[in-house]
Amino acid sequence: MLHPESPVTGQTRMDSAWGSQTGDEDVHAKVTQASVDAGQIFEQEYKPWNGTLNPRWMRNWAILRHHLLGIVFKGHRPWGVVTRIVLLLIFLGSLSSAAMVLLSGVVGDSTLASMWGINRENMYGHVLGFFPRNIIFYPIIAAILVGGMISEDRSNGTSALYFSRPISRVDYTSMKFLSIAIILFFVIDGTLAVYYFAEVLVMGRGWSWILDTFPMFLLAAFSGLLLAITYTSIGLALSSLSKGRFFPGIGLLAVIMGTKTLAAIIEALFDKTILYVISPFDCIAHIAQSLMSIESTYQHPWTWSLASIVCINIGALYILTARVSTLEVTRE
Repeated sequence: MLHPESPVTGQTRMDSAWGSQTGDEDVHAKVTQASVDAGQIFEQEYKPWNGTLNPRWMRNWAILRHHLLGIVFKGHRPWGVVTRIVLLLIFLGSLSSAAMVLLSGVVGDSTLASMWGINRENMYGHVLGFFPRNIIFYPIIAAILVGGMISEDRSNGTSALYFSRPISRVDYTSMKFLSIAIILFFVIDGTLAVYYFAEVLVMGRGWSWILDTFPMFLLAAFSGLLLAITYTSIGLALSSLSKGRFFPGIGLLAVIMGTKTLAAIIEALFDKTILYVISPFDCIAHIAQSLMSIESTYQHPWTWSLASIVCINIGALYILTARVSTLEVTRE
């Protein structure tokens, strides 16, 4: 600060922190260091596990039972209460044919026995009757089962739990497929077996009757197996495309009902059944009618329906495997 009486000369003095004289080159800035309680840094190192792995079939069985046993036991896939109630009601509803056979045996009414007894048409109707079995029962079961089977693994990142283990995507897809197909097969062909053997026990059928009707039973069971496989293929393909439970279930119902409705409209307008080849249900029904020697309700050859159902399953499985191959081990 200048003295009030000092003259102003236009010159001033500047003191620099860094001088230019001898010894200034060794000057170092001092930084105040505060004592900080820092945590330890650990080195994370991944090493392969050299233990003995369970065989492949045990790993696959773990996935399969996780989905199947969750219907009746805790500690597995948590199927909802509504899902279990619907499955039980549909299973009991599918046993209506067996119940009528038991009623006719108890009452002893031959009219009821002829209406509900075992024959080609009744076994075909048990598996491929459109109402209510293939418009309400079986599609609804498939829809509620496939809803979150793969889509929830994609949205929640559950695939990380699978693929962090020595589980291949082929095994993952196969076990998911078998889980749905087994449940559908149990409902469709399991109730068919109860229906057939109820007739044997209640009516006291002999071996000659069994030898005559058992081949028809096997053909009907094969048709039910084909139905379960097709519904599972389409449902899982739709589930792999989605990240929610709603779209796969509604999509499956739309595919089954929509294709049949469209084909029925074309038949009513042009009296042609060729468009039924796009309907999965009608293709299987056409094949079953030919195998069981039932009068066909379709004009086109049954081999066209066979080729169509093969293409439908191949296309659905291709979509399923392609989408599963894109599943990451982290949440998407």
